[in-house]
Amino acid sequence: MAIEWTGSGPELLMRLDRENGDPLHTQVEWALREAIQSGRLRAGERLPSTRRLSAELGLSRGLVVECYAQLQSEGYLSTRAGSATRVAAGATSLLPPPPPAAEPVRPRIDFRPGVPDLTGFPRQDWLWALGEACRTAPVADLTYGEAGGSGVLRAVLAAYARRVRGAVAHPEWMVVCAGFAQGLGLILDALAATGAGRVAFEEPGPAYRDVVTARARVEAVPVPVDEHGIDVAALAASGARAVVLTPAHQFPTGVVLSPERRHALLAWAHERDAVIVEDDYDAEFRYDREPIGALQGLAPDRVALIGTVSKSLAPALRLGWILCPPSLAATIAHGKRYDDRGSPVFDQLALARLIESGRFDRHLRRMRGVYAARRGTLIRALARHAPAVELGGLAAGLHAVARLPDHRQEEVAVAEARARSIGLYGMSAYHLDGRTRPPRLVLGFGHLRESEIEEGVAAVGDALG
Repeated sequence: MAIEWTGSGPELLMRLDRENGDPLHTQVEWALREAIQSGRLRAGERLPSTRRLSAELGLSRGLVVECYAQLQSEGYLSTRAGSATRVAAGATSLLPPPPPAAEPVRPRIDFRPGVPDLTGFPRQDWLWALGEACRTAPVADLTYGEAGGSGVLRAVLAAYARRVRGAVAHPEWMVVCAGFAQGLGLILDALAATGAGRVAFEEPGPAYRDVVTARARVEAVPVPVDEHGIDVAALAASGARAVVLTPAHQFPTGVVLSPERRHALLAWAHERDAVIVEDDYDAEFRYDREPIGALQGLAPDRVALIGTVSKSLAPALRLGWILCPPSLAATIAHGKRYDDRGSPVFDQLALARLIESGRFDRHLRRMRGVYAARRGTLIRALARHAPAVELGGLAAGLHAVARLPDHRQEEVAVAEARARSIGLYGMSAYHLDGRTRPPRLVLGFGHLRESEIEEGVAAVGDALG
């Protein structure tokens, strides 16, 4: 599809050499042919008017008119009365078309975990917040800002973390980042500079280990997770000086780090002079349990808390924050400055207005009800169509863990479901060695309508139980 340039006339890069002896009209014709044949100008794209192009090139309009007429006669250009001159259909056929991108075959109903309901994004509230940010932002905010991000947003985020997550937070400890991956990379860069070359990750755990290892040049050490959370004794034996974990709702098992493990983990961090990186990825969405405060609130000097709006609003916003240990805050902010010169200011100010106005809390309350209803539908559908399946990890978040009967094979269930155009995902994908122990599925439900959840479970019930 051709881009429909609007305005008084699109600009066009064209160089003329007035010293080489070739007639100028020949150079213009050659340059236009080359632009069309190479694909710089595509079929249907509008060219500058003869008046504008002649002014830009310092030529007479009559010369440009003659060039356009010649190329039209050759089939490169097309024009009609009252319309702009355009590249003719088929004019770029001298080049083979690029091969079409292979479209992945998507399941009809996809229980992919980690996906929020993007149809619930509060568009009107976000537009309002952006408008407020544009209307009220001082001129000084339009230049390169502070390394850690907008002072307005950092103050709001610190207050939000204190109010909602029980954190010990000051704006000076906050660094705004472009989502979790960048936040984790910045932290690990800072830790690597202090000599912390071994970093522990939960096993099973999220799939960001390889990316982070490549960036931060640290050794990733897997540490097992059981029904109480990460195994602190195994962590102590690993020799790691940092650990990345999801204590409020472990991904993907869904377990909550027990109080005993919390205290043991904090004792390990103090004894080893270590840092805990707390991934607070879906703490806003809890259902039938009391809220769990952040680990950071118990040891602000040892815990770096990373939060984002990827689940609460949308991943496309690329907004997150790091509540840093005070000793690392300046180093992490320095790394952010040289990583990308800072996150977009208007988006930061808009998020601050959204939170401060109460609209963010209102959105979370609404989505919490939506997700709770979908979770309930999943529970009832599995009880009806696959009663032998045990469900866990349901107290919070956007996914559940389904333990299959021991005689079922995880990969077989996934393959049978795929043959019926239902996307299921095995727990083995989150283990480094890909082994199944015991057969379990990770079922994302946040982005599916209740009717889709019911239909999807009914379609694969016999393959699960």
